[in-house]
Amino acid sequence: MEPATADPSAGAPARRRTGRPGRSNRAWIGFVLPFLVPFVLFYVVPICYAIGQSLTKTERTGGIFGEATTRFAGLEQYGRVFSDPGFREGVGRVLLFGVVQVPVMLGFALLLALLLDSTAARLNRFFRIAYFLPYAIPGVIAALMWAFLYSPQLSPIVKALDDGGIGIDFLGSGTILWSIANVVTWTYTGYNMLIIFAALQAIPQSVYEAAKVDGAGALRTAWSIKVPLVLPALVLTAVFSIIGTLQLFTEPVVFRAISTNVPSDFTPNLLAFNTASANNYPLAAAMSVVLALATFILSSTFLRSTSKRAGL
Repeated sequence: MEPATADPSAGAPARRRTGRPGRSNRAWIGFVLPFLVPFVLFYVVPICYAIGQSLTKTERTGGIFGEATTRFAGLEQYGRVFSDPGFREGVGRVLLFGVVQVPVMLGFALLLALLLDSTAARLNRFFRIAYFLPYAIPGVIAALMWAFLYSPQLSPIVKALDDGGIGIDFLGSGTILWSIANVVTWTYTGYNMLIIFAALQAIPQSVYEAAKVDGAGALRTAWSIKVPLVLPALVLTAVFSIIGTLQLFTEPVVFRAISTNVPSDFTPNLLAFNTASANNYPLAAAMSVVLALATFILSSTFLRSTSKRAGL
């Protein structure tokens, strides 16, 4: 007769069954699908369609009113994009716009955020709403409002400047770009200010107390402590601004209706829109793809070059 052995499972607590194996591993699908489905349908699919369309060419037999046929054209449309002087001038124009406008706008946003975060500031909530309010106004409405203020026939500002002997043509060929830059700065400074202000609010109070013990004043604290600690927020707003600069569209469209100094190729986005309006969809798609790639390369290069310094 074999000796009795103890059952290793005796006395052990019973394991609670948690359901089917792998069920919890699939739970994330329910959270991702509400974002993933619209993202694929309204972002990935249009991009793929635009890329496919940019590789085609539409030809008509029997004149402009003849039957249209679409054939594969390879990179022919991209060759036309890079050889188009209007597209190159538009790219150069928005790059010049961004080099000047983005630093000015972010400088104002940082200054406003620092002022609101200072201990001497009063009515912080009111001024936060006041600075953010221009962003809440639709872009078309804001552009129309500023177009009225720039118009020599309607603007009280232009009339007052003329009466004072300071004649400025805000819609002239040499000033129209900077008039648009002023509209963009007025619209988005408050938005960027809120991002930077939120980063300032996240700085621990103990940091300020340590700076005060070391004898740092308000200006020294702002320059040596606050600005370095909000560099990630500044980089984020700069990336958003670079993307928005290359996609400049609403303001030129509105100003084109009141000024002859905004041609159809004023910005790459405007040129692509007008090309598509002329039923040249393959060429417009190629312009859009090139613009998207340029935006990605420029923004990612800026992010990579500043991420180490900003601590990202």
